[in-house]
Amino acid sequence: MMIRQNWHRLIPCVLLGLVMNWAVSLRADTIEKPQLKSGIDRDTFDSSVKPGDDFFQYVNGQWIKENPIPAEYSRWGAFPKLHDDNLTHLREIVEGLSNQTTPLDADSRKLRDFYQTAMDEKQLNDQEAKPLADTFESISKIKSTDELISLIGQLRASGLSAGLFGFSADQDEKHSSQYTIVLWQGGLGLPDRSYYLDTTDDSKRIRDQYRQHIENMFKLLGDSPEAAKAAADTVLRIETQLAEASRTPVQLRDREAQYNKMTSAELAELTPNLDWSAFWKLVNAPAVTEAVVGQPEFFKRVNELLKSTPIADWQTYLRWHVIHSAAPYLSDDFVNENFHFYGAQLRGIKQLQPRWKRAIGTLDGQMGEALGRLYVQKYFPPQAKQRMDELVKNLMLAYKERIESRDWMSPETKQEALAKLAAVRPKIGYPNKWRDYTALEIGTDSYLQNVMRADAFDMQYRLARLHKPVDRDEWSMSPPTVNAYYNPNLNEIVFPAGILQPPFFDMTADDAVNYGGIGAVIGHEITHGFDDQGSRSDADGNLRNWWTADDRAHFTAKTDKLVKQYNECNPIEDLHINGLLTLGENLADLGGVTISYAAYQKSLNGKPAPVIDGFTGPQRFFIGYAQVWRGSQRDADLKVMLRTNPHSPEHFRTLVPLSNVPAFYEAFDIQPGQKMYRPPEQRLEVW
Repeated sequence: MMIRQNWHRLIPCVLLGLVMNWAVSLRADTIEKPQLKSGIDRDTFDSSVKPGDDFFQYVNGQWIKENPIPAEYSRWGAFPKLHDDNLTHLREIVEGLSNQTTPLDADSRKLRDFYQTAMDEKQLNDQEAKPLADTFESISKIKSTDELISLIGQLRASGLSAGLFGFSADQDEKHSSQYTIVLWQGGLGLPDRSYYLDTTDDSKRIRDQYRQHIENMFKLLGDSPEAAKAAADTVLRIETQLAEASRTPVQLRDREAQYNKMTSAELAELTPNLDWSAFWKLVNAPAVTEAVVGQPEFFKRVNELLKSTPIADWQTYLRWHVIHSAAPYLSDDFVNENFHFYGAQLRGIKQLQPRWKRAIGTLDGQMGEALGRLYVQKYFPPQAKQRMDELVKNLMLAYKERIESRDWMSPETKQEALAKLAAVRPKIGYPNKWRDYTALEIGTDSYLQNVMRADAFDMQYRLARLHKPVDRDEWSMSPPTVNAYYNPNLNEIVFPAGILQPPFFDMTADDAVNYGGIGAVIGHEITHGFDDQGSRSDADGNLRNWWTADDRAHFTAKTDKLVKQYNECNPIEDLHINGLLTLGENLADLGGVTISYAAYQKSLNGKPAPVIDGFTGPQRFFIGYAQVWRGSQRDADLKVMLRTNPHSPEHFRTLVPLSNVPAFYEAFDIQPGQKMYRPPEQRLEVW
């Protein structure tokens, strides 16, 4: 799926699936419930492992053994399987449009034509890279820096990436009722700056493979072996210079440090070699008078390179980034070479996904709300959304009580925290209003051209928001997406319909296992509003310090301990989890399971939970939490994750949070000497 440009400012979290055909009330004694099953499959357990040694393996070990990673995936488990199932559902919807006998509405016709063009393998292979011929011709004619910047603007306006930097019109983080231009670092073909600069054997190996990949792509464009090798060296040299001035993933998490608002004059002074006025005109951005520059030192480096780098080298760089962004939508030779590096070598994937899955993923990324409207009609009934509303309210009530009980927080800060909690807006299933795709043209001439049209349409949609009121009903994920997120600028928690379904919630199961699953994800998302970065925004979504100095110091002292706990985790070889990079998600995991357990206990109203299938209520809660994280991951993909991803690996998203929860120790009689045991004075509770 293509990730839209403004996602860099969300707090996304890949969590677990949910279904809404279950309502739970904190006044459980007023409802007569049918006899329910446990929601636990003992066949997934590894009985050779003790719960207190490795609870993840205890609950999931046999499932992992019997469900190896499919060749086309870098990881497999509850979450990717649901994503894979959803692709099948979307395929049925889209292919059904081709067989429909009644006339299609405009959006459905566009979905049909987009998909059919993506599936026309003969046309794709006949065209090879011909859809880019005019673009490459324009690149070859550049003679000056001004012409270079003009062409970059033209490429962006046409829906093609030109590397160098990213931009969009997003919410102003300190003035959440307004949109502003946001600029951020970019221009790299590897996942992170460290791949260019580290001296480890692994980094050197990947750099060599990347250089060869660039060379192979230039050969596919018709360059001689000598020219292709020289071009690859040029690209790697420019990208390394950009990487040197790029911030690390940990530095990029600091929201205050990324907020550097400049007037047009100040931006021009920072980058005198980059004609922003001409650029904004070419991309059709209306009346840009200021911009938030995420990483000023990066743009200073861009400015220096524009002066010092020969135009011929920039032509090579642009050719690379054009073919790099277009490769998935061209003929098989480009697709296969792109997969060989980014899939097989970088992430260890054994096999390219079938064309239909890749096409559906693109379609969801480009016309997600048009596709999502059809998906919701078939797979997300209205009563599901209503019941999810009720469950969110229950978790919010439990969270309110937790904030009120924090002994490390002053009344002044608690008042602000409670106001923020009360203002959190849940979005469930799908938008209240759908995106209008009238202006998007979809043809049957070229798969790449359709992708470009959709990208250009989306960019214009976002830029047109400048000088208009912020649309608080807008979504940043499509309804079929198997994911969830918290947006600090809108102070909202969002659960697309795609993730709100089995196997992660069982409507025939007792409350306990569902609180461990769906309850924990809701608590996770709410906690993002109070993690180390989300807590820097107020109830209105403005980046503002609403904490007293002492309270922030108390909070930081606690989070420092969590950083240390995760730093000690060693998933593979000599690579440890980066506790600073993953701090926000780790806090959300700990807060999610803690708050959800409190809500579950409250739902019992002092009555003992029934024993089902030999497990007590608390035991079923924690098993429900662990089983949603079941899965495994290829070593290569795990290495990329540890270097770049703000989430911890699934195994540790089970072990570390639970090792801090006293109720877990009581439920399974965890004793000193067992591997998960943490002395009481070392256990951490934040929210």
